[in-house]
Amino acid sequence: MFSRVFLKWMPGLQNLLAYDKRWLTADIRAGLSVAAVALPVAIAYAELANVGAIVGLYSCILPMIAYAFFGSSRQLIVGPDATTCAVIAAVVTPLAAGNSEMQWQLTIIMTLIMGGWCILASKFRLGALADLLSQPILTGLLNGVAITIMVGQIAKILGIHINANQLIEKIIAIPFQIMDSHLPTLGISALTLLLLIGIKKFRRQWPAPLIAIVVTTVLGWGTDIQQYGVETIGAAGFDSGLPMVNWNHFQPGLMRELVIPALNLALISFVSLMLTARSFAAKNGYDIDADAEFRALGIANIMSAVSQGFAISGADSRTAVNDANGGKSQLVSIIAALVIALVVLFLTKPLQFIPVSALGVVLVYSAWSLIDLRGIWNLRRRNRQAFSLAIFTFVCVLLIGVIQGIGLAVLLGLLQFLRTVFRPTEQLLGVNEDGMIHSLGNTTAVKAVPGVMMYRFNSPLTYFNVAYFKRRILNLVDSTPYQPRWVVIDAVASFTYADISVLASIDELKRDLKLRQIKLVLAGRRTELTRWFKDNRPAMKEEEIMLVPDLYLALKFIQSKESVQTSEEPS
Repeated sequence: MFSRVFLKWMPGLQNLLAYDKRWLTADIRAGLSVAAVALPVAIAYAELANVGAIVGLYSCILPMIAYAFFGSSRQLIVGPDATTCAVIAAVVTPLAAGNSEMQWQLTIIMTLIMGGWCILASKFRLGALADLLSQPILTGLLNGVAITIMVGQIAKILGIHINANQLIEKIIAIPFQIMDSHLPTLGISALTLLLLIGIKKFRRQWPAPLIAIVVTTVLGWGTDIQQYGVETIGAAGFDSGLPMVNWNHFQPGLMRELVIPALNLALISFVSLMLTARSFAAKNGYDIDADAEFRALGIANIMSAVSQGFAISGADSRTAVNDANGGKSQLVSIIAALVIALVVLFLTKPLQFIPVSALGVVLVYSAWSLIDLRGIWNLRRRNRQAFSLAIFTFVCVLLIGVIQGIGLAVLLGLLQFLRTVFRPTEQLLGVNEDGMIHSLGNTTAVKAVPGVMMYRFNSPLTYFNVAYFKRRILNLVDSTPYQPRWVVIDAVASFTYADISVLASIDELKRDLKLRQIKLVLAGRRTELTRWFKDNRPAMKEEEIMLVPDLYLALKFIQSKESVQTSEEPS
């Protein structure tokens, strides 16, 4: 019993226990390839988060091992991510006010709180929150974050110092300082960029960021480029041993400022992770558990915080490398983590000579892959509402920051949804020559049934839209040249739960139609509606409301009633 519960919590361990030995060669190859890509990117993202470079490596090791046991995706690789690092920097940097020790402390605390939010969400089975950040919001967010990252690295790439803190101010300041660029630093940046572009063009399967960083590090090590004014990570970025934060002067009151941003970060990271995990799971023919992924993300982030690291998420580029190299299981994450651990133990001294400008170019190179302005523009033709939401998110992230931009975008998305529920689309229905029911107006072959108005309201009925629903039916009835004798409502589309206000309004609608000599029929959900009216409107007589199983039986019911009335009329 205990083992079953234990394995249910650890779907990755279940897969590893059923491991097929034939996968081992492919998993080792994929693990080495993932480590080769993850190493330079993790160091670069540590710079983006404004913490020591080695912290980026520690943010890979334990989280990757934890996900290998708790995650349900066989291909997904977790680790430092551009979006999460940009969010952390946007939240923590103003609070730290230039204090590097406090920056690190707050980064760890925010990561820990984020992990707690993820586990809490998993406990309440909130995996459906993956759909809260819609694709337009995520598209606008990623484009905004990518541009924010790229602009933020320009100073490092050019070897200049920009005093401005906000994006717009930086964009304005750069043209005035570009002539002050440090030529040796600019040369290292140009070499890094040429290596990245050249390898991508001629040897796409090679780990371009790793090769570029190795070449520039060897150059820095062999020529002592620091004497020419080129900034490197230095020994401070790679302290020997596990990095330890001094908590003696930590200010616990600052934790209050991190609770809501950590919740936003948890949501962003989970949505990003789920998009990557779902796409690769579909490609490889298996399903993933959203709630298990929430739990795995939470545990991985807690492991990152325990190892003094920062928040991580699903890494789409490293996952793609894993899949391209034939990775079959979570063992790939374990192998990559062990390789990174060996680098941390034995190769930190050469890493001190990594030029900061080279890391800036790698970050710009990585952020460039997030930009999809054409995708935003294409939404304009397909869905104007989605296009507006994507543009709004994009502009908000650029103008007011990542966290505030996300909050406003989610709020706008919810308002758009509420507007759709408040004022949904509607159709009047008719029948074609074959007796099939379709919407009126789509084709001249569909005709209204004489004396019958069939109506469909394309939203669940609830207390805040039922008044509009009732008003629309009465307006349609009063505006038709020939007043119908029957109003048939498609109950399947709109009656989804027993709202007392809705049932009371249906009672009122029935009375208003009766004054107009019109009978009301609800077609669909007959069993549920009978029970709901009986429980909530016990005074209503059963014959006062006509309930039928579907629209076709509603028409037969009406034809039967009218034929009986016709036969009873005196000749």
